[in-house]
Amino acid sequence: MLIRLGYEVEVEVEQTTPLYTLMGVHPDHQRRVRWSRPPAGEAQDGARLFRDCFGNVGQRLTAEAGITTLRFDAIVEDDGKPDAYVPEAAQVSPDDLPDECLGYLLASRYCESDKLSGLAWKMFGHIPGGWARVQAVCDYVNFRLSFSYGYARSSRTAVEAHEERVGVCRDFAHLAIAFCRALNIPARYVNGYMGDIGIEPDPAPMDFNAWFEAYLGDRWYTFDPRHNVRRIGRVVVARGRDAADVALLHTFGPHRLRKFEVWTHEHEGAMPIKMSAGERERGFGRYGPPGRSPLDLGSGDTRYLL
Repeated sequence: MLIRLGYEVEVEVEQTTPLYTLMGVHPDHQRRVRWSRPPAGEAQDGARLFRDCFGNVGQRLTAEAGITTLRFDAIVEDDGKPDAYVPEAAQVSPDDLPDECLGYLLASRYCESDKLSGLAWKMFGHIPGGWARVQAVCDYVNFRLSFSYGYARSSRTAVEAHEERVGVCRDFAHLAIAFCRALNIPARYVNGYMGDIGIEPDPAPMDFNAWFEAYLGDRWYTFDPRHNVRRIGRVVVARGRDAADVALLHTFGPHRLRKFEVWTHEHEGAMPIKMSAGERERGFGRYGPPGRSPLDLGSGDTRYLL
C-alpha cells in the first residue's frame, strides 16, 4: 500500500532566528519513499540536513523576520501489516543488553523512572518479564490516563501524568516508557505519522503521533499505550529518550506558529511522476518541471488544520 504524508507549517519571528525541525521521514524509512517534495535526501530551499546523536535526520535553517513556510510532501510504501505481535519475546538481562540500549534504561527529562521504580515493581513485578510485562504496562497506562487535546501541556512529565490522570499521546508514551525503564526494559520515545488506516476515521484534526519502542529478545518492538491496539501504516520521524530529544520544531528565540497542517492517509491514485526502476528501488523522488507542482493537492486529498 501507499501512504501520502506531509506537512505545511508557518513560523513567524520578529528577528533573524535559527531553528531546526524533525518532521521528515526517518532514515530507516528512506528506502520506502517512492516520491517526495523536496526529493528524498534533500532539504528545502535555504535549509541543510543534519543528523543528530540519535541517528535522526532533520533540517537546519535561519528564519528571517516575518513568516517562514516549511513544507514536505511524500508518498511512502508500506507493507500494510499491523504492528508486530510477538508474545514470546523475552526480557533481556541488563548485563546482556547491547551497549546502545543502556541509555534507554535511565531516567530522562520527561520520564522519571527513578521516581516510579517502587510503584512499577509493585504493580508489574509479578508479571513474567518480556512481552506480557510491557503489554501490562500499556494496558495500565491506557486505563489510567484520559486522552484529550485540551489536556496538552508541554511541561507535563510521566509522574505528573500519572497523578493528573490526563494527557495526550506523548504523555501516554512517557508514562509507559518510565515504567518500562524502572523494570529494566529499554524503552525509547518515537514521533511519527500515523493515519486512520484500517480503522474508523477520527474526526479530530490530523497531527503527528507519539508511541514508544521496547527492546525485547534481540530487537525493538512498537507499543502504543494511547491506542493500545495494533495499527497499520506507522512512519517513524524521530526517536529519542523522550520528547525533549525529538522536538518537531525548535527555534532559538521567540516565535509564533501561524499555521500547522499535517496529512497522512492511504494514497490510492497514480504515482505523481514516473521513475525508472532503479530510482524506484532506491526510493528517490524528483521535482517536476519548473513552475509546476508534480502533485497538486486536489479535492481528493485530505489536509487538516491543527
